[in-house]
Amino acid sequence: MTNASQAPITVTRHEIPVLDSTMSYLEAGMQGPTVLLLHGNPTSSHIWRNIIPRIAPVARCIAPDLIGYGQSGKPDIAYRFADQVHYLDAFIAALGLDRLVILAQDWGTALAFHHASCRPQSMLGLAFMEFIRPFADWESFHQRPQARELFKAFRTPGQGEKLILEDNIFIERILPGSVLRQLAPEEMEAYRQPFPTPASRRPILSLPRELPIAGEPADVHAISTADHAALRASTYPKLLFSGDPGALISPQQAREFAAGLTNCRLVELGGGAHYLQEDHPIAIGDAVRDWLIAIGIAQAPDIRGRQAAAC
Repeated sequence: MTNASQAPITVTRHEIPVLDSTMSYLEAGMQGPTVLLLHGNPTSSHIWRNIIPRIAPVARCIAPDLIGYGQSGKPDIAYRFADQVHYLDAFIAALGLDRLVILAQDWGTALAFHHASCRPQSMLGLAFMEFIRPFADWESFHQRPQARELFKAFRTPGQGEKLILEDNIFIERILPGSVLRQLAPEEMEAYRQPFPTPASRRPILSLPRELPIAGEPADVHAISTADHAALRASTYPKLLFSGDPGALISPQQAREFAAGLTNCRLVELGGGAHYLQEDHPIAIGDAVRDWLIAIGIAQAPDIRGRQAAAC
């Protein structure tokens, strides 16, 4: 189809009071369905910067910084998964968002699955990648044994604090190591900026300890199990992206997962690890845009009409 990115797209940043803090978000596009873009750990709305302009010609894009991340506030909370749910729910209510398409990665997927489980009537569609699920054991958690050992250390009192809070290993090592291309200095700086001190990195430490692995933590495992049961029972349109070799999800696991869902299309992006948005932003953005049009909830942009009007 005609490249929708030919029209200039304006992306603006906003801040809104949410509960006892504030949340920052990017917004672009004014027409069509609302697409809520949910990032994971330890990133921010910045990870969607090259994807939003591909989708905004056919949809309104809202990309929040989760509480404790990006330019959102850092209230004195535990930053458990339940806290992220609480603040995201309040953010959605504050903006008056209702019928949604959600595009998510990493912990953003856990939030998306939970929202869809609790409010299935609000879901127009779900696009996702490198997703959180209940992992039966540590062997099923990650594609790389070295990563499993590192995440075990993150969950060990004392070791996790040293590695993440003091050494900032999630930003300096895991993030760039999970992108196939080399992130530019200004890209790395954008990810470093929200976490200048050990205290500011508490959200990054909390979420690895929330991963539902081998039944622990029990409350998150129970929530994730129920959310995935609801996902399998759902009929709204779905779009699953996979990378090779992936990190949380291998290409074969993605194929099997997509086959077990109703109304799910699989897009295999090729080479990619965890932060697929950094390696394949154009492919992801264009696939989401075309999918929205194909499933009938967005209209193709009238590029020729806009060009004629400008003449």
